[in-house]
Amino acid sequence: MKNAVDIVKLNKIYRNGFRALENINLSIKKGDFFAFLGPNGAGKSTVIGIMSSLVRITSGKVSVFGKDIQDNPDFAKRNIGLVPQEYNLNQFIPIQEIMINVAGYFGINKHDAKYRASKLFHQLGIWEKRFDTPRELSGGMKRRLMIARALIHKPKILILDEPTAGVDTELRLTMWDFFQEINNNGVTIILTTHYLEEAERLCKNLAIIHKGSIIQNSSMDEVYNLRKEHTYIIKTANIINQKLNISEFSHKLIDAHTIEVTVDNNISITQIIEKLKYLDVNVMNIISKRNRLEELFMELTKEEPIT
Repeated sequence: MKNAVDIVKLNKIYRNGFRALENINLSIKKGDFFAFLGPNGAGKSTVIGIMSSLVRITSGKVSVFGKDIQDNPDFAKRNIGLVPQEYNLNQFIPIQEIMINVAGYFGINKHDAKYRASKLFHQLGIWEKRFDTPRELSGGMKRRLMIARALIHKPKILILDEPTAGVDTELRLTMWDFFQEINNNGVTIILTTHYLEEAERLCKNLAIIHKGSIIQNSSMDEVYNLRKEHTYIIKTANIINQKLNISEFSHKLIDAHTIEVTVDNNISITQIIEKLKYLDVNVMNIISKRNRLEELFMELTKEEPIT
């Protein structure tokens, strides 16, 4: 089975001599929900721009479902839908007309375009706004419109560049459900995000880019296993002694009923609970500390990129 995307020895050098990408190698499987992470200026947008034919390749090769995008640009465009980070909507025509116009670029007739737009608008909760212009929409509705626009031609790959930036928590959760639904229906999704919880919640595999080079490319599970330590937040039934004597693992008190412990990966939750019980600390709840991916990301980007 062909991969959705194959990137081989991809380089990008801009006219001013800035090397944005250096020997990028990356494969994204068909049907994957893939996180593409990195700090600002790392090269994420350049890779996305190249995949969507907005940025020229200096050297290397990018293939979509086995076809080189330079030799088959129309094939790539038909199979990719892009939701950019910045709003780029015509502010003065109704959003239903925007959808019909975009569909026309892909040879979709007006009748079919209206049907597809109607379905997407209902799924994304903006059907009642179909006769409004983008300037009349809230930021969250504009974001949903951009997602609908990217899907009007039924692409097999959807690229989401910071899709939930600036939206409230409730809408973010709704959008997550929508993304998971279309991914379950076979659409390959490539996600860039600064919300690490988003990547943890949605994605199966990831790559981290730093200073133009890939420094991590693996499954989410493999990423977590790279950490030599793990941190837990523990809620207790009784008040914790300020002078708690624990030599087996590091700890700090958050409040009278909450303790944070950091242990080697070879120490189990059961061992933690038994040790605390020995010290007369009655554990009510123990959870993994959030943002494990963020902690790892910060650790990895302290290192020089692997070339």
